Amino acid sequence: MSKLNTSSCVVGVQWGDEGKGKIVDILSQKADLVVRFQGGGNAGHTVVVDGEKHVLHLIPSGILHKSVCVIANGVVVDLIQLLDEMEEIRKRGIKLDGRIFLSDRAHVVMPYHKFLDKCSETTAGNGKIGTTQRGIGPCYADKAARKGLRVADLYNEEFFKERVFAFTAEKNKILQALYGAEPLDPQRIVDEYRGYAQKLQPFVTDAVELVNGAIDKGRRVLFEGAQGSLLDIDFGTYPFVTSSNSDACGISSGTGVPPKKIGKILGVAKAYCTRVGEGPFPTELTDDLGQKLREIGGEYGATTGRPRRCGWFDGVTSRHSVQINGIDEVAITKLDVLSGLDEIKFAVAYQHNGSKTERMPTDTKVLAQCRPVYKTFKGWKEDLSKVKKYEDLPKAAKIYLNFLERYLKVKVTMVSVGKDREKTIHRK
Repeated sequence: MSKLNTSSCVVGVQWGDEGKGKIVDILSQKADLVVRFQGGGNAGHTVVVDGEKHVLHLIPSGILHKSVCVIANGVVVDLIQLLDEMEEIRKRGIKLDGRIFLSDRAHVVMPYHKFLDKCSETTAGNGKIGTTQRGIGPCYADKAARKGLRVADLYNEEFFKERVFAFTAEKNKILQALYGAEPLDPQRIVDEYRGYAQKLQPFVTDAVELVNGAIDKGRRVLFEGAQGSLLDIDFGTYPFVTSSNSDACGISSGTGVPPKKIGKILGVAKAYCTRVGEGPFPTELTDDLGQKLREIGGEYGATTGRPRRCGWFDGVTSRHSVQINGIDEVAITKLDVLSGLDEIKFAVAYQHNGSKTERMPTDTKVLAQCRPVYKTFKGWKEDLSKVKKYEDLPKAAKIYLNFLERYLKVKVTMVSVGKDREKTIHRK
């Protein structure tokens, strides 16, 4: 994907953590706007530039280039986290004025969302979802229940105060009755958030007009998702999912850009598979090999530091992602992590109750009972970190990638062989 259409999108094919931040960072060099369309501060995009690690949670990776970055209406925004992240970027010498815009329609993560998330998750026992406890789910729930607060509401003082007092009273009853927690002070919340609103006001805009206007003028717009397609609230492994549409289906509702204006869809997948938190993971490796992949791949959450569960590439779930996104091309990351293995496996189907299927079951309990049917490939010993061209990859690595292409029926156009943005092979 060496060139961007007028508009393009990057989405994760797996359960998140596929390396989208690095791919977006590379593509942002040619993008005029980079637009984040869903999720919240529970996301963590890691980009390594000249050996320096940058971890971004709410601000799109394009901020490291000259792109204008937009946090669109589909994102739920923790104002404290956003301001902290902006300050960290300023410390790196990057100017933000005219570079970052926040949608006035985006919903705000409030203190009671975080408390409810933490209390709910820590008391759930075996019913835990594995959330980051950052208030993302409760904020989206209030949005759907029409009890949310949008960025625009921050600037209507009477309305904002009235809503905060009403909602905090309701949440306090839940916090006290269900969890025995201390009540929150609504006036303190109002005063605190007025201060945040003042600091952010220069960056707030009608992002629907901004992004659509840019596309209409022929500017290059790159849409950036968080998490992965298998965590999509409608098409993922429900209920072990995030609280938004984390696939390309979420672009229109998350930005106000109609589907016909959305161009090429690039999917990002690791050469193996990982998952954070609870939920079914048919190809998970719970042995020493799984631990080895975790250590070599540095598979620890960018946001929480939680160790990621590791396993072989799952062709069944990945094919499902290709279908729901309409993926045109795939970028494969962390191929270098597989170097040194005697053999590599790829799940081509599942076995369940004596039957074989190539379809991802909707029922997550059934998915958890599925046993992968593997195709085994010969591994390679070569260090891939210095490989610049696809043709120079080891024969065994090319055989593996060629099979992945045929199975998913999508062309592999980028291959990452190291953490740095320079360690990326662009395939013609």
